[in-house]
Formats: sequence, C-alpha cells, structure tokens
Amino acid sequence: MATLSLTQFLTLDGVHQAPGGPDEDPSGGFEHGGWSVPYGDEDFGRFVEEVFARPTAFLLGRRTYEIFAGYWPKQTDPADPVASKLNALPKYVATSTLDSADWAGTTLLRGDVVKEVAALKEHADGEIQMHGSAGLARTLLDHDLIDTLHLLVFPVILGTGRRLFSDGVHPAAFRHAAARTTGSGIAIHTYELAGRPTYGSY
Repeated sequence: MATLSLTQFLTLDGVHQAPGGPDEDPSGGFEHGGWSVPYGDEDFGRFVEEVFARPTAFLLGRRTYEIFAGYWPKQTDPADPVASKLNALPKYVATSTLDSADWAGTTLLRGDVVKEVAALKEHADGEIQMHGSAGLARTLLDHDLIDTLHLLVFPVILGTGRRLFSDGVHPAAFRHAAARTTGSGIAIHTYELAGRPTYGSY
C-alpha cells in the first residue's frame, strides 16, 4: 500500500494561490502571483531535491496538472531531479473536465475522486506525491487520505487569495515530524496524520 504526501507552499496568512508566477493563477482578481520566488535559495533547492528523490507516482489536480504539463515536458535534462521524475513516473490527474492528457504517463481519474484515490493507494507502493493541487487536497484531507503534509510557510502576508485551511475543513490531528528553516526564512514543517483532535480544559 502506498502513502500519499502533500507538499504545499503557504503564506503566513495561509494563501496558496499562484506561488510560482504572476500569470500562474490570476483567478478571482488575484494580483500577487509569484510571491514565493524571491525566497528560492539553496536551502529551498536542497529540500525540493530531497522530496523529488522519493516518489513512485504523482497525483495532481486539474489546474496544477495543466501548469506542470505546460512546462516540465520541455525540460529534458536527465540530471534535473524534478523534471526527470515528473516526466518518467506515472501521473494521476483528478478531473471532471479533461477528456485527454498529452503528457506521457498520465492517467485521468474521472470518477469519484475519494474512491479513486483510496483504490490507487491500496494497489500502489511507495510514496505518491501531491504538489499544490489545494482543491483536491482539501477533499482528500476531509477523508483522511493524505498521510503526510510538507508545509512550506513563506515569510509574507498577502491578505487575499485562496487558502488551504478555510472554514469547514474536517477536524484532524497531526504529529509534528520534522522542521527546518531556510536561509531566506521559509519555515518547512512536516506533519504525519495522527487521527482526530483531542480536547481538554485549562
């Protein structure tokens, strides 16, 4: 059985929208695209290389898939630790709108996403990785299907944009498994799913 991890970039106020560039996702009038780029130092690069050394497959939402598919297939350097994995390994895309996918190794999951992902985890091995894909992540978090969270919190507040943990998220408890801080100030925290929250009183 495979595990499922999520690597997600967040601002201090929880925004995940368009970290990689001004044109990545301007939906809703979002004007702050590219907010993560100034913090991409060597420490950040080392963490990314570590993450991409582990996957056996990728699971992506439709929006993230389209962003990745527009860039990574053109990166053909076999020494590139990200491109080599993304281009070679199986990719599963949860979508209700795509009818086909041109990126080699891509399978569309067009049914009940919760059942599809549960079955994928059951029949696969190793670590299936999600990167971004926050809408899909919210659905899977609500059904306890994400085992590990890698949350990269960037030292910036934007005030607008889509947030990963908004009202209505399903209560869950996690175990803090690892932490580091990059030279540019990105706080990288890893959490493992631990079940339901417990409560008390002081």
